[in-house]
Amino acid sequence: MPNPDFFPPQSYSQEDVQEILYLAISRQGDKGEITRQQLLEIADDLAIEVKDLEAAEKDWQESKMVSYKRQEFDRFRREELKHKTVRYLIINSFFLTINLISAGTISWAVYIFLLMGLPLSLSAWKTFQNQGIAYEEAFKRWKIKEEMKESFSNLWTQIKKFLQF
Repeated sequence: MPNPDFFPPQSYSQEDVQEILYLAISRQGDKGEITRQQLLEIADDLAIEVKDLEAAEKDWQESKMVSYKRQEFDRFRREELKHKTVRYLIINSFFLTINLISAGTISWAVYIFLLMGLPLSLSAWKTFQNQGIAYEEAFKRWKIKEEMKESFSNLWTQIKKFLQF
């Protein structure tokens, strides 16, 4: 039921249209997903050409894939930090125990604790810093490594299949 006190403007900017449609679609979230055919019909109603819609879909899929890869990269970095932290704790526990047994107090182990803690704290800072040039470069290096692993894995699988025949 339209609101009689609401007087919408006669024209909207493209950003306003996007925001309004986004809000309207999100309010209907409990109605399920929209099929590709419905998407094509909506695009047709908005006078959007099919080639433009397909290009937008391709961009959207690529964006989703990059987002997924970034999440995977962030998980990898956190796992790497966990391993470094465990290694740090094991090594420092060893030196702390030796220091306590030999001197009866904590003395020289503090210096090792602090010296080894600096690189760990820098790694932690780097792990949770997910913006900037350094992050982008690390992400690109990781992505290339992952692609190389996948390529070699696929090659090895093909070689094994070839040799089995």
